[in-house]
Amino acid sequence: MKIKYNEFNSDISLKQKGNKVLLKGWIARKRNLGNKMFLILRDISGFIQLLIKNNHPQYQQVSLLKVETVIDVQGLVIERINKNKNLKNGDIEILVEKINVLSESQQLPLNVFETTEISEEYRLRYRYLDLRREDKKKYLLQRHAITQNIRQTLLKNYFFELETPILCKSTPEGARDFLVPSRIYPKYFYALPQSPQIFKQLYMIAGFERYFQFARCFRDEDLRSDRQPEFTQIDIETSFFSQKEIMTLTEEIIVNLFHSIKNKSLKSPFFQMDYEEAINLYGTDKPDLRFSLFIEDLTSYFNSSFLNQDNESEIVLKGIKIKKDDVRNKKKLYNSVVNEYKRVLKEKYQVNLFFLTKTESFTKGYLSKFIIDDSFLANDESCFLLILNAKNKNLFNQSLKALGFLRNKLGKYLDLIDSSKESLLWIVNFPLLEFSEKEQRYYALHHPFTSPSDLALLGLSPDKVKAKAYDLVWNGYEIGGGSLRIHQYHIQELIFKKLGFSVEEIQKKFGFFVEALKYGTPPHGGIALGLDRLVMMFTKTNNIKDVIAFPKTQSAKDLMLETPSQVDEEQLLTLKIK
Repeated sequence: MKIKYNEFNSDISLKQKGNKVLLKGWIARKRNLGNKMFLILRDISGFIQLLIKNNHPQYQQVSLLKVETVIDVQGLVIERINKNKNLKNGDIEILVEKINVLSESQQLPLNVFETTEISEEYRLRYRYLDLRREDKKKYLLQRHAITQNIRQTLLKNYFFELETPILCKSTPEGARDFLVPSRIYPKYFYALPQSPQIFKQLYMIAGFERYFQFARCFRDEDLRSDRQPEFTQIDIETSFFSQKEIMTLTEEIIVNLFHSIKNKSLKSPFFQMDYEEAINLYGTDKPDLRFSLFIEDLTSYFNSSFLNQDNESEIVLKGIKIKKDDVRNKKKLYNSVVNEYKRVLKEKYQVNLFFLTKTESFTKGYLSKFIIDDSFLANDESCFLLILNAKNKNLFNQSLKALGFLRNKLGKYLDLIDSSKESLLWIVNFPLLEFSEKEQRYYALHHPFTSPSDLALLGLSPDKVKAKAYDLVWNGYEIGGGSLRIHQYHIQELIFKKLGFSVEEIQKKFGFFVEALKYGTPPHGGIALGLDRLVMMFTKTNNIKDVIAFPKTQSAKDLMLETPSQVDEEQLLTLKIK
C-alpha cells in the first residue's frame, strides 16, 4: 500500500491555483480583520498564509485558538491580491474550507515567532519551544544537510557505517571518564567512550578495512563555548591507506561540503605546515592564516649582556610587530588596550608583556634602553615583546602560546582578519610525546596508539620522535585530527612502557588489544572530524549549544530535564554504592 502524505507548505505554488490541498502544522500568527481572518501556518518546510472568511461556520472557533495550536487544513489554492515577497510562496494563499484542531496550545512561556532576545537559561529550559524559532531551527537543519553530505561522500568511497559500544572500559590518558556502575558486579564500572578509538582499530583487525560512524563521545572536562560533555565526531578508519590518502579523502569531504552548503569552490590539496613552524611563527598549532601577524625573533637587536645575566638562562626576545598599515583608519593601540593585554597575559600565562612604539624622534617603551639597533621597527610602528628562556622548554612553549593568544586578540581588535577568505591547512609532524615536569613522565601528545615516524630515536631522544599524525585547521579552529596507528604489537608494548606503564598495567588495561595486534593486523589509520564544530563553522555561530538539539549549560546541567539529579536510595543500595 502506498502511503499518501500531506503536502509541505513549501510544495505549494501558483501552479496549483484552483487545486484543493491538505496541510498540517502550527498556527504561527493570527490577524483578525473582522470580515476575514489570516493565519500563518508553519511546518518544517516554512510558512504559508491561510484565509478564512467570517461567514465560515468555524470562524468563531478559529478566532479563539491560541498561536502554536496544531491543526490540519483543507482548502483551495488562490492567488494573493497583496503579495508577500518575503515568503517563497507569497503569491498564493489557502482559502480555508475546513480546519481540524489536532492539539490546542496553552499560553506559551516564550514567544516562538518573534526574534526577540531571550536569556539562554530560559530558552534551554524550554528547548523544545526554542527550537520552533526559525533562527534556532536552521542550525539543526544545516546539521542534517552536513551529515547527509558527509555520509554520501563516504558511501561513495566504499565505506561501511558501523557502530561501536557505548558501555566501555575506563582507560588512562586523556580527559576524565564518565563512569557507569555495574549492578551485577558491585564496585565495578563501565566508562562512556571518549572516542571509539580502540573499537575502530579492532574493526580493522577484523578485516572491515573502511569504517565510519557518527559517534557519540563523552568527556568529563571543563566546558567552554565550543565544548560539551557529550558530542558527536565523524569517526573514520581505514586499512592500507597512506597518510596522504587519508588526508585526500578528508579534503574530498570538506570540498564537497563547501560546494553543497556554501556554494563555494575550494582548492585542494590543502596547505601543510609543520607543528614546529606553527608554534614558532603563530604560537599555536591552530593558526588562522587569514591575517599576516606572526612571531619574530628579535634577540639580535638588543644588548646581549642585558639578556644573558647568568649561565642558567639562554634569553631570547620574541615579538609581534604591528605595522603602520595595520592600524591606519582602524582602532588604535591605546594605553588602556595595551595594559589590558598585559594584565590578561600575566593572569593567563604568567608572563610579562612589553610594548614598544617608534616615532621619527625616538623609540618608547621599557625595553627601548636595551636596543642596539632599532631598524626592526619603522616609524609609527609598534611591537609587543616577551623575554623567553630557551633553556626551559616548558616556559618557552608557554610564552609562545601567550604570543599566539595575543596574535589572535590583535587580529580581531585591529580588524585584520579577511572574512572573505577561508584558511584551511594541515598541521603535520607533531611530537609523539610530551614530558610532564610535574609528574616526571611522558604523555602521548595525541593518544598512545599513534605510530612513530622515527622509532630509532625513541630510546635516545624520546622528545625528538615525530608522530605520523595530522590535524585539520579551519580559520584557527581544529576541526579534525588523525594519525596512522601502530599495527605491530611489540611497538605498541614499547610505547606503553615509554609512557610509564608496567608489564602488569599493560596487561590489565590493554592486554586484549595487544593480543589482537598479534593476529595479522593490517597497516591502518584514520581521522575524527568534530561534527558539532563543523556545523558551528558552516553556520557561523560562536556557541556549540546552537548546533546541538538538547545541549548542556556551561556548568554541565540540562535545565530542561533538571539533570544531573539525585537518585533513589534504593537504586544506590542496588548498585552497592551506598
